[in-house]
Amino acid sequence: MQAGRARLSAEAVHVIGAAKSGGALCRALLARGIPVVPVLRNAARLPADIAAQSLPPRIADLTGPEVVLREALAGARYVISTAHASHIPAILQATAPEVVLIGLGSTRKFTRWPDAHGDGVKRGETALLASGRMGMLLHPTMIYGPEGEDNVRRLAALLRKLPVVPLPGGGRAMVQPIHQDDVTRCLMAALTLAQSGALTRPQSLVIAGPEPMTYRDFAKAVAHAAGFRMPPVVPIPAMLLMAALPMLSLLPGLPKISRGELRRLLEDKAFDVSPMVNTLSVTPISLEAGLRGLFK
Repeated sequence: MQAGRARLSAEAVHVIGAAKSGGALCRALLARGIPVVPVLRNAARLPADIAAQSLPPRIADLTGPEVVLREALAGARYVISTAHASHIPAILQATAPEVVLIGLGSTRKFTRWPDAHGDGVKRGETALLASGRMGMLLHPTMIYGPEGEDNVRRLAALLRKLPVVPLPGGGRAMVQPIHQDDVTRCLMAALTLAQSGALTRPQSLVIAGPEPMTYRDFAKAVAHAAGFRMPPVVPIPAMLLMAALPMLSLLPGLPKISRGELRRLLEDKAFDVSPMVNTLSVTPISLEAGLRGLFK
């Protein structure tokens, strides 16, 4: 591992996206003395602490002209993209074949209810695997943590307001959230594999929390970590909730939810993490420990 760290420090890493997962990654790289070139649409959105330590940012819009992205990634040897995986074809097109590409996808690709988000992840994965490029696409489950991923805090705020918690199917569907720190560790581990020569082909890998649990138990754990007792759960038929969505959207304080999101609450999101542990040597932290750190 020490040799891997020495190799990592030798060359700059171009990081596409500097918010949420991208910001956490930039800070982790900089903490290890690894030069970072932030690549983003607006330099004003680069956090001050990252700007103070990183190399000058490169400005590029992933949906803009290829020549601009090509200039932003000029000289790159290692590119890590935390932008949506649908942009992977553009990144591949804008970089030389020897450039290593590591990116974030999503387990949304497994949904039975396809949407633009999931379809874009599939296109990005297909492009990377077909390219033969040395690289890795990591598919996280729901990410929670302190650096921009506020879904758990929003859930806690909502649970505080509700007298009862209406959940489709009683919240029996499985979820397996992953902490932001583990996502960062997985990205760093993939980079280590690439720089050590152990990554010889494009790969796709699911990264998740240590074990699945029901959404009901997940919500209960969030409430407990936030310091209050969760309201009673009321099982509601999904079709009834779908019919009530237009009225629910008018209520202040309630999050907006689409029919597709509601349907996905009925899907089991449970994954075997042994490939993640064996390939990346990252053992995910428990939900209890992750939530304790988030709400402390």
